[in-house]
Amino acid sequence: MKNNSVETTYIKTPLGTCEISGGKQGITQVAVLDEEIPVSKTIPNSLKQCVTQLQEYFEGSRQIFELKIDLNGTAFQNKVWKSLQEIPYGKTTTYLQQTRLLGDEKAIRAVASANGKNPLWIILPCHRIIGSDGSLTGYAGGLWRKKWLLNHEQGCQQQQLF
Repeated sequence: MKNNSVETTYIKTPLGTCEISGGKQGITQVAVLDEEIPVSKTIPNSLKQCVTQLQEYFEGSRQIFELKIDLNGTAFQNKVWKSLQEIPYGKTTTYLQQTRLLGDEKAIRAVASANGKNPLWIILPCHRIIGSDGSLTGYAGGLWRKKWLLNHEQGCQQQQLF
């Protein structure tokens, strides 16, 4: 019998409280919250690796997440979310470029909608998708967080040059 129980933990990040959920099948959700929620006193074993990797990301020592994830979306959403993992750390791409990569330029609204429903904040880096004109458009976590994340990644990359 498969154990599908989901556990949740809360950690502090520079951008607010982060809610992490998942279980033996993998991480199902990483979300930033606007409200203050107390940090979890204990972290379930199934979530410890995710917590550690997020802390490393914010410290500037992690650029790639190596986690078992358990996405629960439509086939189209899963395809869009998987494409986010192809965007290198510290780089951006546009919604149009992402749509072309997925093979249907006319699906730009559907792709943008799927990005907006991304269940794994930072892990699937939808913050790296910008408007064709370079603007920071559309981000469920708030544009100020998107700007912070992009600046964080640019700053960490520059520091590594020296």
